[in-house]
Amino acid sequence: MDFLDSDEEEEAVPTKKKARFAEPSSDEDEDDEDEDGPITASNMEARSRALEAKAAAEAAANFAEAAGEGEGEEAMFELPSAEQQEAEKEGGVPVELGELQLRMRECVKVLGDFKKWAAPGRSRSEYVQQLVADIANYYGYNEFLAEKLFDLFPVSEAIEFFEANELPRPVTIRTNTLRARRRDLAQALINRGVNLEPVGKWSKVGLQVFESAVPIGATPEYLAGQYMLQAASSFLPVMALEPQPGERVLDMASAPGGKTTYISALMQNTGVVFANDANKERTKGLTANVHRLGCRNVVVCSYDGRQFPKVMGGFDRVLLDAPCSGTGVISKDAGVKINKSVRDFTLLSHLQKQLILCAIDSINPASSGATVVYSTCSVTVDENESVVDYALRKRPHVKLVPTGLEFGREGFRAYKGKVFHESLALTRRYYPHVHNMDGFFVARLKVGKPGKRRARGESDEEEEEEEARDGAPAASTVEKGGRGDADKAAFDDAADADIIRESKRKYLLKHKGIKLRPKAAVDAARAAGADESD
Repeated sequence: MDFLDSDEEEEAVPTKKKARFAEPSSDEDEDDEDEDGPITASNMEARSRALEAKAAAEAAANFAEAAGEGEGEEAMFELPSAEQQEAEKEGGVPVELGELQLRMRECVKVLGDFKKWAAPGRSRSEYVQQLVADIANYYGYNEFLAEKLFDLFPVSEAIEFFEANELPRPVTIRTNTLRARRRDLAQALINRGVNLEPVGKWSKVGLQVFESAVPIGATPEYLAGQYMLQAASSFLPVMALEPQPGERVLDMASAPGGKTTYISALMQNTGVVFANDANKERTKGLTANVHRLGCRNVVVCSYDGRQFPKVMGGFDRVLLDAPCSGTGVISKDAGVKINKSVRDFTLLSHLQKQLILCAIDSINPASSGATVVYSTCSVTVDENESVVDYALRKRPHVKLVPTGLEFGREGFRAYKGKVFHESLALTRRYYPHVHNMDGFFVARLKVGKPGKRRARGESDEEEEEEEARDGAPAASTVEKGGRGDADKAAFDDAADADIIRESKRKYLLKHKGIKLRPKAAVDAARAAGADESD
């Protein structure tokens, strides 16, 4: 624990004893006997790690036992017929949860060693289709989303992902370094009966709360702005952004303010942070958090993110935590399981592509920072790698750089026939079943100075074809069309001589204080003069 010195006197932490699920075996050592003793602040982290490791080992053993059940025996599982599957979908034939569990376990086993366990005449796709249908039925997803999420993982890991979405994520808080130190805050909360520990070595401000004798969102420390209730995954984009004191930073979608206030703290209340959110109602909570945490360098505004940089530009760094489907936070919002469709992902992906281009264009490329961080609380490729790959193709002066985060899985470089830029491996993915936090995606882009557009070639033609499919003109086409229009609209000095002469006359007369006659009177006088000359 970094918030208590090892040579300080240990104090017992009042905690509620949890019921034991199994009696200790006779071969356990004296460490297990110590579990009956008091939990102290210094041994809390070690015990928590031990419990987590034990739980993980038991889960792995149970899964291995389930996957290997029937080893050496003939496979007894038979796929339901097409008629049975149709009847189940229509709800005419109810299926018990126990049967669904058995079928999923058997399908996982068959797909793990298809040659050994598959029934004659059955294809792998049939088992996959049955497994996806059972997952949708058992966990309550629509089949479209169940299949979309299933395709992200190997078969056995997919079950772990769906199972993790049924469990709540740990409660975490972020120390507000503008008003407190983590060590002092942790001790104050421990004295109030809160059982907590640091979220990990990767964060210097995060604390994970296991249980609390008081409402964690209503303590005097919370009301004084010493900490913010914030998911551990939302620390990551700000850590990747690395804002520096004195910079000009934009948070394009900032409500309710967890990331904005973290940025302000890292900047030590210097420079300026523009906290924008398109929803004006949400800016009320954002403003309240900014005041509570004592962030004096924050300006709250409410614009559609696509209006940047027309509204404002020239930022050193931009954080875009884009609106997304929420497939990484299903444990918090179970409605995602059934209310997402193909159209939702298409519209969201289009919006995210627009926003990331606006974020890039809002950067001052001459800045020493010139960084854009793109993040979502989604795990789908459509909203993550596809969007970043699109930005790299549309803005050649932008490149991906390492996020600087110590952990996380690499982003996809290829997915279901789509091949992305090789630098997509520098992005980071986070999963609830792997990292015990909300599903998240983080990418960090470095914005350089725009260079001259390359000569037109095959790559430009491919870009035009792609943009035609997307319904927007390619940059090279726009450039070419622009030159053609300029040629058609060239000035004709002879035809414009009268207009130029009249403008000069009006300018001189105005500066001499002479009141000009209305244009209609001038035209009438000219017409009369022309008639007399005839």
